[in-house]
Amino acid sequence: MHPAGRTSAESTAARPADDTADLKDLRRDVDGIANLAVERGRGFVDAARLQATEYVDRRKGDAAQSVTDLARTLRDSSKTFDDKPNIKAFFDSAAEGLEQLGTSIEQRSFTDFYEDAEALARRAPVAVAVATFVTGFVVARFVKSSSVTPANVARDRYSA
Repeated sequence: MHPAGRTSAESTAARPADDTADLKDLRRDVDGIANLAVERGRGFVDAARLQATEYVDRRKGDAAQSVTDLARTLRDSSKTFDDKPNIKAFFDSAAEGLEQLGTSIEQRSFTDFYEDAEALARRAPVAVAVATFVTGFVVARFVKSSSVTPANVARDRYSA
């Protein structure tokens, strides 16, 4: 005799129904966990996007001011070329372009910058890939040249 007073035939017949119910419960639990994970993931992405937006909005004023200051410096330096109108016009034109860029940075939102970057990536994916590669290469070279290794520290210590 099996538990609960069942015969082995009764126990075997009841088992598939129990297994199906357990499987359904398990699927429900997994679906619930998956839905919760997706909801939390969306919340995380939204929070990250909000932080990035706030950071860019705070920093864009500084960037716009830097570009405007550079334009002012360029315009001031063009005064030394008063006797050479072609060179002065070149400097003045560059300064005007930088002033427009500074104004554009100040007036645009993070979403505008993101959409422009996305459009550029779609129009010229090869150029973006090359620029990304070159930037990575330059950063890696910079990090490598500025890193302090134990061998360099020991060599510098003994050579001094």
